[in-house]
Amino acid sequence: MLVSWNWLNELVSLPTSTLEFADKLTMAGAEVEEINQVACKLNGVVIAKVTDISVHPTKKNLKVVTLSWNEGTATCVTGAQNVKGGDIVPYAPPGAVIADGTTLGIEEFEGIKSYGMMLSADEMGLPLLSQEEGILILPPDAPLGKDAALWLGIKDTVFDVSITPNRGDLLSMVGMAREACALFPDSLLKDIKCPPIHTHPDWPVNFRGVTLKDPGCPLYGLGFAEELNVIPSPIQYRVKLALSGVRPISNVVDVTNYVMLLFGQPLHAFDFDKLPAPEITVRSSRAGERIVTLDGKEHELSEGDLLITSGGMPIGLAGVMGGANSEIDATTRRILIESAHFLPPRISTTARRLGINSEAAYRYARGVDKAKVPLALAYALDLMNQWKCGNVFFSVIMEGDPNPKERLVPLTSKKLKTYIGVDDLTEASKVLSPLGFEASTSSPERIIFKVPSFRMDVEIEEDLIEEVARLKGYDELPARLPGKIHDSATIGAEPRAERKIRETLMARGYIELLNYSFISPKFAKDLQLPPSDNRAMPFSLANPISVEQSVLRTFLLPGMIYAICDNLRRGWRFAIRAFEIGNVFIKEGERLKEEKHVAGAIFLGKDDRSPYGDAVKDDFFTIKGDLQSLARAFGLSFDVIPGSEPFGHSGQTADVLFDGRKIGFIAKIKPSVERQLELPSPLYVFEVAFDPFLAPRAPRFGETYRYPAVYRDISLVAPENMTVKEVSSIIRELASELVTSIRLFDVYKGKNIPEGHKSLSFTLEYRHPDRTLSDEEVDRIHNELRSQIESKGLKLR
Repeated sequence: MLVSWNWLNELVSLPTSTLEFADKLTMAGAEVEEINQVACKLNGVVIAKVTDISVHPTKKNLKVVTLSWNEGTATCVTGAQNVKGGDIVPYAPPGAVIADGTTLGIEEFEGIKSYGMMLSADEMGLPLLSQEEGILILPPDAPLGKDAALWLGIKDTVFDVSITPNRGDLLSMVGMAREACALFPDSLLKDIKCPPIHTHPDWPVNFRGVTLKDPGCPLYGLGFAEELNVIPSPIQYRVKLALSGVRPISNVVDVTNYVMLLFGQPLHAFDFDKLPAPEITVRSSRAGERIVTLDGKEHELSEGDLLITSGGMPIGLAGVMGGANSEIDATTRRILIESAHFLPPRISTTARRLGINSEAAYRYARGVDKAKVPLALAYALDLMNQWKCGNVFFSVIMEGDPNPKERLVPLTSKKLKTYIGVDDLTEASKVLSPLGFEASTSSPERIIFKVPSFRMDVEIEEDLIEEVARLKGYDELPARLPGKIHDSATIGAEPRAERKIRETLMARGYIELLNYSFISPKFAKDLQLPPSDNRAMPFSLANPISVEQSVLRTFLLPGMIYAICDNLRRGWRFAIRAFEIGNVFIKEGERLKEEKHVAGAIFLGKDDRSPYGDAVKDDFFTIKGDLQSLARAFGLSFDVIPGSEPFGHSGQTADVLFDGRKIGFIAKIKPSVERQLELPSPLYVFEVAFDPFLAPRAPRFGETYRYPAVYRDISLVAPENMTVKEVSSIIRELASELVTSIRLFDVYKGKNIPEGHKSLSFTLEYRHPDRTLSDEEVDRIHNELRSQIESKGLKLR
């Protein structure tokens, strides 16, 4: 929220500097993120009147203007087309300084000298102040010769304050003034006068009233005005709006925005003559119902959205944005002004789903004080009357219960002492009083406070203690050591598994990457994923940070590859070993399934030269070994079988299985993808599901072998498409229980081996737990195994 220092001082007298105010406000929980000095360089600009205007004799697009003020006259040349005789304008004579720091002098345009210049709103330092292009036109009663910046109140300090979601009361100048009064005990809060209103409307129209059909709107008020003259609002009010980041539009619209900024109560104006019927009904929307809002966008509503309707037709999204079919424009002559209370969850849900970030929705979602509904309506009607907008009626319709529910919260000296180290209830009461907390009943050990209706975040005693602590200043509380922690803590299975994965992979030379869960939608094209691949169908974000982060990632690989490419573009030349642990988001029908994955990558680098040659370079088997080592660290065993991926090199891509199901892949990125991504050397990757690591298998312990082993070799000819694991599984199935290990030691294809086949040689280890095996005994068992293997269709060599 933008807070004007000048406006704040109209509401509360503050005996402090802007920097001290910002520091105390930040320490109290409302962080001042930025302090902007508006028009701080502006100097020497006076208010002048255009007494004569003519076209430049040779430059037809320029005008020669004569200006006068109390102290003299001047001539200047301008290209602005909105200036006419009799206009009052800000004039910067030679020697004056405009908002950007430029010092003006005398310029000559085709023989005519221009002494200084007339200024636009932008050149005055407040671009939002004027809706039209050209010179800023001041009101006819502006005092000639006076300092323009001083009279307008443009020179100001504006604080950009970050308001926490629980402090909706601070989203107003009144709320900020109240907070400032509590922070500075010597300050004085000034009263805001509102005229009385009555609830017996005497409007000269046939209006049937307001009907509330949804509990999401417990209170709804309407005011009425006719014979309107829709013109710009008084300029001092436009300055306040512009300093608060709101562009002035017209007197009617500016009234609603000004009152919203002042009290925090959003208002909305309907063109009475555009209503489908002379009545207002607040109800829930029906599924599929549509409305075009003031921003020109059409929205399809869901069942449960809160609607303002007339004659059954939607004319506004309650608490979010009005409808275009009842918009105020230059032809508007009769209006209804809405001031209502809507429940925060209903407004927040609708605004988030439709992606409408209006000022009204922002406030309603954080909670708006119900007591402000009639107050804000009365102030708005009075302001319209002061501005002479038209014939304003001070009789209103107020449907619903206007009385906020009373809340009583106790504060005890015991808990005060426990939490902040002090037990002075009298001092606590003095601290809370400026915030509107009234003592209902009190005793030396306990005070019951009546919570003001605008503090919807205060419900329990701890909330009151927090108020006392932050206003006293956390740095002013007595220091003390924390008590002894008697119970030991532990971490869960998931962070324990993550920690072990990090330790294992970092020990093997990997570094960890942390990427956003958001990614560019082009990843599917870059990795050549077919449209039918589930990973090529990411969920799009409703309100993305940028196009490059507009969808949720479906696997970790794209983010890792883009991170490597980004480092290469920044000049990195050497090998990279990286891993990431993170969540991915898979589409299952219309639902979103969230999973955690582990991914790793080995990139050989731009400069992969080595004095030891290619023998030391990483390859497919390097990353396969790293993944299998990671599995063994958890007591697990991953099976790796030939597989395929759209981005994987044929013959160097494998599926990773665990307990017979696929949990991921290992792949060398294929050349066409490398060229697309401009990778100068090979990239090897793996990605597996995180779930198997949540149930590590404990190591098995046993006695050491007491008797020596006997070894025998066996060579088989198997079809080329049969994996080593399949062959070793057959041997294991047929072998005697005396075989304690089977190890592959040779693979051969070539002479004497039939085409489409390969030779596999294994060493078998025979061992008896209770005695030494004889050669004759092992030969007999081994020959039986050989004959059984031939019966399985494998040929012995």
